[in-house]
Amino acid sequence: MIELSSEVKKLGIYLTYATVGEVHVEKDRVDVAEYTKKIINEVLERYTLESLTRHPIVKAYRRFMWRLGIDPTKVRPSSEALVRRILRTKSLRNINNVVDSGNFASIETLVPIGIYDLAKLRPPLLLRYAKRGEHFLPIGGREEVLKGNEVVLADSEKIVHIFPHRDSIYSAVSEETKSVLIVSAGVPAVPKQLAIEAVKKTINYIKVFASGRKESEVVVVD
Repeated sequence: MIELSSEVKKLGIYLTYATVGEVHVEKDRVDVAEYTKKIINEVLERYTLESLTRHPIVKAYRRFMWRLGIDPTKVRPSSEALVRRILRTKSLRNINNVVDSGNFASIETLVPIGIYDLAKLRPPLLLRYAKRGEHFLPIGGREEVLKGNEVVLADSEKIVHIFPHRDSIYSAVSEETKSVLIVSAGVPAVPKQLAIEAVKKTINYIKVFASGRKESEVVVVD
């Protein structure tokens, strides 16, 4: 389902993914809100902004982004951004039970996770360098024109993710979503077992909070 271009393979990137079916997407679930409080408390007990910056997994993603010529203090890996938001605001906004499941797993492992509506994807998917001038429409943001130094995940029609920090509105999970693709982003110095754990945690949360079934095996692509 997902392949890596020869150019990005040279960067030491890898992806870990799985699918889950029969999900029931909902907003404003009491159990998700309660679990969010638990996650927030764990983050506040475990990290400060300074200790987060020194964490080896956070440092690995930052080093990778610098290699691409992207300043990770301005464009943060999604996992770091989630934890920093909690540390700064002592809160975490709930989106829906499926997206929140990925956020929980990402916060716990510090591995960036994307969740995509399978029905909105046009396989095969390829992780590759962006082409200069390509357009990307992020969730909750304005359309961006890419410079060509970004690494992107694209299907046969569109870019669905800028690695490892932002997803597209075109493949976003909605209340009509029934099946999802879960992808974790791996870079050098991030153990593959941790990326696998991030996907498995996401699957388990989706099963608990969104009644997900029929999960696939976890696949590593490198």
